[in-house]
Amino acid sequence: MAGGGGRPRCPPGALLGVAAVVVAAGWVRAEPKGEQSVDLIGKNEVYGDTSHEVNVYVKVFTNSPFLVCMDLALSQERIIDPNYLWIGPDGRDLEGQSYVNLTETGKLMVMGFRESMSGAYTCTLSHKIIETTTQEETELVEAYKFMVYAYREADHAYQVSVRFSTACCKLKTNDLFVEKLNKILNSTISYLTCHITESSYKCHSIRTPKNGLQYELFVNLLVNPFAPGWEEVCHKVPYDCEDVTNRRVRQAAERIGKFFHQLRQILEYEFHAVLAIQYVDNSFSMTPIDSCRPGFGKNHHTHQNCASCCVVCGPGTYSPNNEVTCRTCARPQARMYGAKSCY
Repeated sequence: MAGGGGRPRCPPGALLGVAAVVVAAGWVRAEPKGEQSVDLIGKNEVYGDTSHEVNVYVKVFTNSPFLVCMDLALSQERIIDPNYLWIGPDGRDLEGQSYVNLTETGKLMVMGFRESMSGAYTCTLSHKIIETTTQEETELVEAYKFMVYAYREADHAYQVSVRFSTACCKLKTNDLFVEKLNKILNSTISYLTCHITESSYKCHSIRTPKNGLQYELFVNLLVNPFAPGWEEVCHKVPYDCEDVTNRRVRQAAERIGKFFHQLRQILEYEFHAVLAIQYVDNSFSMTPIDSCRPGFGKNHHTHQNCASCCVVCGPGTYSPNNEVTCRTCARPQARMYGAKSCY
């Protein structure tokens, strides 16, 4: 009979597991994989699993949780002569590296996480089992793998659609009306370093059962958080830039919504010469649109437990602009995480 560090091995059906852990500014969330009995996380700690790799998502510039070089069951036992070896994504021993906090009990924290730090973090735990009667020593070796990904919050913008009745599609003041509308909206939200982009409209003739033929302007606007001066705002809070810009664009969108709810009174005050154009009641609608920073993208299949996150593009993929998805390289030349091109 073994003692002092021995433990029965769990049958496959009883293995503890977790599919993914998401970390942002001090909070951790675990997503169970299948029918798992226990989440392998503690307070800012993520436990390994010998049966499969554990995915961890860390918001850029924050510290990762402690990655624990053992599973939850083993952590509850006495371990004799434990020895831990942590290897980073580049294949190097992590002991002594300035960007990690490695404890004597085998816990690893990666500090100031950046996209280039993404990848596989593996730990090998060796420890002894001592036979109670013979004092014979047996060494056990167990390996744990953590796939750690940098992510950002998606940048939000809002697509606004609204309609106006007009006397005629060829009315010269239609262009002037939309132009002035853009100026008013921009002045309304400029203090939030947001602005209107991609403004367009089309005029359509509409036959109605009661009123016959009518004409309406279908106006589309994009409320964008990156007006001149937004970089200065981000320089003040570089670690949470998306949080700040997203909060500001949400406030801008809410302010525009309030503007259209009060539009009848505003039209009477602002547009003395173009009263032939009237707001169509209840035509205002707003749709959020997400985008990701270059080098990041969304993938609901690969990163289903962080589906709303902009996760760093993996090796062989890239994102050159603010698209939502990472593109696949024609030739797998982009071997790093967070690539903005294939070269």
